[in-house]
This record gives sequence, C-alpha cells and structure tokens, in this order.
Amino acid sequence: MSNQTHQFVDVSGAAPREQNMWPSIVIPKEAIELEAARLQDIAKPDNGRRASLIVHPQAAKPGLGLAPGIDVTINVVNPGERTFNLRKNSNMVEICIAGSGVAVCDGKSTRVSRFDVWNTPSMSIHSYYNDSNTPWVRLSYSNAPLLEKLEVHYVEEFEGDIPPADAGTALPATPGQAGPRARDLALREQITDDGAWLLGYEWLIDIDVIESKSLHWPWSKVSSYLPSVEDIAKGYNGRRLFVLYNPATERRIGTTHSFFATISSSPPDTHHVPHRHSSAAMNYYLRGRGYSKVNGERLEWKEGDLILSAPGWAMHSHHSGDQVTSALTVQDHPLQIAMESLIWQERIKEPILTLGRQAGFESNRAKLATAG
Repeated sequence: MSNQTHQFVDVSGAAPREQNMWPSIVIPKEAIELEAARLQDIAKPDNGRRASLIVHPQAAKPGLGLAPGIDVTINVVNPGERTFNLRKNSNMVEICIAGSGVAVCDGKSTRVSRFDVWNTPSMSIHSYYNDSNTPWVRLSYSNAPLLEKLEVHYVEEFEGDIPPADAGTALPATPGQAGPRARDLALREQITDDGAWLLGYEWLIDIDVIESKSLHWPWSKVSSYLPSVEDIAKGYNGRRLFVLYNPATERRIGTTHSFFATISSSPPDTHHVPHRHSSAAMNYYLRGRGYSKVNGERLEWKEGDLILSAPGWAMHSHHSGDQVTSALTVQDHPLQIAMESLIWQERIKEPILTLGRQAGFESNRAKLATAG
C-alpha cells in the first residue's frame, strides 16, 4: 500500500507567477557540423541510431529540449547503414541538411535530399537507411519534451515490421460491419439552447478518424515558389513565407498536429516589425545572413545556423543582411491552437488576440496590391 499522501497549497489571493522565459540562443553551423562529424566517427550503435540532442542551457530532465516543449536532434546515418524501426506517440518534422537517404514511414519509402522536409505522424512505424556514398545528416523536431514532462511518452524500438506489442494481436472488426456501431447507440443530445450537449461513453473511445500520413515537401519544388514571396512589394508588413501544410491538421494550419514548418525567402535589407506569440519558434537558416532582436538582445546568424528565434511570448523581429535570406521555421502553433492558448500580438500597438477563438490580424497585402 502506498504511503504517499496529498497536501494542500493555499493560493488564496496569490498573484500570477512570473513566467521564466528561456533566452534565445544561436547554435552555429560550425558546431552542428562538428557534432555531425563526431557522430559519423563513433561505433555504430546496435539500433543504428547516431543522434545528438541540442539542449538549451536552461533545460532540465525529464524532457530535455531546445525549448520547453520542443526538441531538436542531429541525426546521422552513414553509407550502407539502416536504423531499427521506431514507434512513438510524439510526432516529428524533419529536414535533410546534408547528403541524402531514404525515410520509411508506415511502409512508404521517401527519398530525401538537401533541404527536403517531411513529417512523421504519431505511432507510425518508421526507420531510415542510407544507400548513398556520403553520410546523411538530418535535423528532427519533436514534441517529445512535452510528453516526457507529462510522463506519457510511449516509445518502442524493434527489428522487423511488426512491433512486439502487436504480435499475435488481431485487430477488431471494422465498426458497422457486423451490426450497429456502439457509438450510434450512445446518447447524443443537446440539453441547453446555447449549445451544451451530453454524449455517451462510446463517443470518447471511438473518435472520427482523420487520416494522418507522412508527407514530403521536396526543396526542388518548394524553392521554385520562393521568388513569388520575394517579389511582394517593399513595405509589406507580413512574413514572406509558405506554410508546409498538412491537410490533416485542418484549421490548425500545421505540418504536424504539434508544429507548423514554414520556408521563408526575404530580399536583402528586409526588416520585420516586432511581434510576439505564446508559441515558441526556432529558425534554421538555409541561406543568407542577418540578425534577430529578441527581448532587446541582438543575435547575429548566418547560413547553417540554428536559433531559438522566439521563446514563447518574447518580443522579436528578424532582419536580413545584404543577401536573400531563407529559413525553415518550426513553431508549436497548432498545439497551442488545440489548447486554446495561442495568444498573439502581431504589432506592438495592436491588441493581444487568441488566434482560433477570435478573428485574427490583417496584413497590408491587399492595400499594396490595390496601390500597385
């Protein structure tokens, strides 16, 4: 019998706690390349997974990451190597930063090369192999730190196609094939005029399915669209980017159900208006150089650098130098929408809005188009 007991903490009249905002940091290209080279040279692990977490100095276990709810991992697969299969309830956005290889997800093989981006859904069986002559290096972004903090991160690794937990387990019959669906027999009734309902238990365990699959955004195709955002008239007050959109995320506008990934392309001497949001963001620079101002601190960056560019609720802006600048931005925007916690202030003199619950902001794109 457990000898653990509860306690009461009196918070009557307590003021809100001041939030501990992690400072922005830059991980230089040179440091990433050195760590990738070190991983290439170590003895091959039994599972084939050569990997190194990039950890913020304020991170603490459980759930080490570059932001409180986001981790970034450097992964290397040497020529001829293959990893074990992996299945976990965290999801990922990945980008190839050197070499090429094949990502396998739920039996589908996708060949990826430099700057290609793809997603790995939760509980998909996935692995990687390198059939080229050079090391394959990728960055993977996941929501594992959040699940680790909640103590619910399910991870299993195995050889072969069927995870041990599923071996010998028959799938249930498809609902509706042999009689009425249990959910159809459960209560579903509106009980107030303003929209309160009662639903039976079966509605909790038999949720409507939206297909969630691994998608691939090849750089060869994505890059061909970038000139169109570079060419938006000077004075545009939005962001010159495209979302790598996964339709399974619907109104949350994500690449996974936790993150959006965007690819930007800014002309030289582009200066963003400072803004802030509760979602955390990190930029990996594909080309160009410039600086960011985050909570008043100036941080220089260049091609190949990774930066925690927007800790949650930090006022920030990004500024390109004398070259066209492109970045992959990964941000936990869809997760925050799902939690109804995404507060956003697009410009300092505009109100703080809860995006997804309130009407959002307008850029000046329509005004520029009319003026043109």
